Amino acid sequence: MQHLHIFDNTVNLIDEFKYKSFKLIFIYPFIGSFIKFLLPSIYFIFVYIESKQELYKKNIMTEKKITFGKIFWPSFLAVFIMSVIGLLIFSLIVGGIIGSFGDFGPKPLAIKSNTVLHMTLEGNIGEKSNSEFNPSTFQMNNQIGLSDLLFGLEHAKTDSKIKGVFLEIGDLSCGYSTAREIRNALNDFEKSGKFVVAYNAGEVITQKEYYVSSAANEVYGFPTSTMEFIGLGAELSFFKGTLDKLEVEVQVIRGSNNDFKSAVEPFFRENMSDSSRVQIERYLTSMWEDIRTDISSDRKVTSMKLNEIADSAKIHRAEDALKYKMLDGLKYRDEVISIISKKVGIGEDEDLHLQAFEKYAKKKFYQQQALAKNTKPNIAVILSEGAVSTNGEELSSKEICKLFQDVRKNSTIKTVVFRINSPGGSALASEEIWREVKLTNKVKKVIVSMGDVAASGGYYIAAPATLIFAEPTTITGSIGVFGMIPYTGKMLSNKLGMTFDRAATNQHSVMTTNRKLTEEEFTIIQEEVDAIYSQFLTRVSEGRGMTTEQVNVIARGRVWTGRDALKLGLVDKLGGITDAINYAATASDIKTQKVLYYPLKKEDKWAALFEQFSDEKNDEISVSQQKMPEELIRYYQQLKRIESMTGIQMIMPFDIEIK
Repeated sequence: MQHLHIFDNTVNLIDEFKYKSFKLIFIYPFIGSFIKFLLPSIYFIFVYIESKQELYKKNIMTEKKITFGKIFWPSFLAVFIMSVIGLLIFSLIVGGIIGSFGDFGPKPLAIKSNTVLHMTLEGNIGEKSNSEFNPSTFQMNNQIGLSDLLFGLEHAKTDSKIKGVFLEIGDLSCGYSTAREIRNALNDFEKSGKFVVAYNAGEVITQKEYYVSSAANEVYGFPTSTMEFIGLGAELSFFKGTLDKLEVEVQVIRGSNNDFKSAVEPFFRENMSDSSRVQIERYLTSMWEDIRTDISSDRKVTSMKLNEIADSAKIHRAEDALKYKMLDGLKYRDEVISIISKKVGIGEDEDLHLQAFEKYAKKKFYQQQALAKNTKPNIAVILSEGAVSTNGEELSSKEICKLFQDVRKNSTIKTVVFRINSPGGSALASEEIWREVKLTNKVKKVIVSMGDVAASGGYYIAAPATLIFAEPTTITGSIGVFGMIPYTGKMLSNKLGMTFDRAATNQHSVMTTNRKLTEEEFTIIQEEVDAIYSQFLTRVSEGRGMTTEQVNVIARGRVWTGRDALKLGLVDKLGGITDAINYAATASDIKTQKVLYYPLKKEDKWAALFEQFSDEKNDEISVSQQKMPEELIRYYQQLKRIESMTGIQMIMPFDIEIK
């Protein structure tokens, strides 16, 4: 690690020199040159317009009739042409500078001694980082990925200039497995002897936010914040009543014994089936046990006591949490800053050096990726997230298959970690990805790391791997298949007066949503669904070394937590992505890890340039900013997924938000 620090310090010094040289040599003269170019152009336009005005006056004096258009349009054309030329030259010069001197543009990250990393966890935390320039607001929309976040904490452990972490949490949106990986990383950071101080300052301190913050050495809350600690619950939406009013009927086809595959229940039921309720209550209970165990370990409050507190709803406000030793104090932000300053040894008259964690983590991660890419990487990490589809914005087989093919061709890569955070989706796309994972695993060990969820199609693509890691709170399994065909004929006829007629060469030529399936047609589709389910069982049995009968007992569309899945043989070990990477290195006899993440990281030079300007105004950037309410975003995503569904689906039995 000492060599890495020497490298980092050298890079920072070079970056600082390049940045200052860049501003001195290119930016300042460029601005001056552009102004020098623009002013004469503007002067020329005004002189041209003035001459036209003089000509207009003379013609009036001589009583010659000249229309307004003959004066206005040439003048307007001159202004337009000069504006376009000016903008074109401006774009070419800036683009050339950024393109030719790409490494010169972004401001280097200068870390001072006795710096405290300011980690603001707010909004959604995904698998991948994302920085986009929003031209409508002229601001950067930033999101830090879990991998960047974990890497930042890992690097900060041995960074002599970093003394600790100031963690502020508000409106956090992620699954409990993601939250647990962040907690574990914070605990690991504390083992280095450095501190973590957490501050919960939102209007409401949610259970998940407290769960993450409880990993800190010291946990404080805003004096008047409300707080919830009431256990886990889930609410499902059912649409049968709505569909009945619209006179729409959904024809559901599930695997013959897929009674736990309840993804289709909202379309023909008004409440949960017994099997659905059993599996939901089981995995909620399992997750709640793990959450209490983690909090108990850090706060020295027994798991039984935490359950009693939740069961009786004893926590209403932050002051209640203090009473039960779940918080260390109620403080205003300036008081927390004073506590941190004392830890660092800074006097009252000195400023505390707070460095935005997001920027620190991203910078170090980009440097590590550039170094790994250019020095023969030996471990590939393929990140995948979202619903499985053949070609889409989330986990598309088109992209993932290409990444596995690239990894196989890279002779320096010795092993692959496949990170999956997906509820499943298209059966065809899942099969395509399964094929690539299997082919890769024949030549290079593939180790799967499951995130918040890796269920149905998300489990299907994990099955052929050498080994599978899952967090205790990961939602996995859901080995089952379904299809849905809506019948809209009655609605269109009764509500809109539409009727339909058909002509066909054969009995089943017109398969449409405007007529119900015949019994024979329903049987044909049922057989196809059963065939895909049988194939699913075969894929799992081959990958897990079990018989199809053994798999069928624990399949049937049922969801399991990672902890229960370990007992059933569906996963091999409990742990996060860091554990998976370390195992992959050991299994492939890799002494020095050179990890390369896919899709490959590319720093947007334009984004970096605009981010630099915004950073100079405000160095404390939150993880993410969501413009729409979270509930609306969730429903919008559900609608998009339903709209994109074609063919037979391997997807989670339900889409719920666990509070």
